[in-house]
Amino acid sequence: MEYRKFGDAFVVRIDKGEEIVAQVLELAKREHIALASVQALGAVNRFTAGVFDTQKKQFEGHTFEGCFEIVSLTGTLTTKEGKPYCHLHMSAGDEQGHVFGGHLNEAFVSATCEMVVLPMAGQVERAFDEETGLNLFRFL
Repeated sequence: MEYRKFGDAFVVRIDKGEEIVAQVLELAKREHIALASVQALGAVNRFTAGVFDTQKKQFEGHTFEGCFEIVSLTGTLTTKEGKPYCHLHMSAGDEQGHVFGGHLNEAFVSATCEMVVLPMAGQVERAFDEETGLNLFRFL
């Protein structure tokens, strides 16, 4: 991963073989980012994404392997127990134009990933919510 800061924004290049979620968390740690918006595009060869089953209160993930273009990657950086917490969603298309996606658990870059991280003043902490089974925003 390589990045530069322009004004308040970070422009990030995540390189072949690197895992996207881990690199976003690393950036947040290095730059002390407590709250940000994330958007990206690029190419991946393996990713795990899915949906949260609200009845079972568990994540149902699917792993996809092959050649995929990131159609959209968007999300937030917040904190949980004072540490960076990433909540990303991604959709990616295969060579036939079929698109798969959902909540992103991991994604491995096959060529490059171009990302913009827009920090904001303030901090939003995550806290586990028994009713939903999710880590929800807790405004400080």
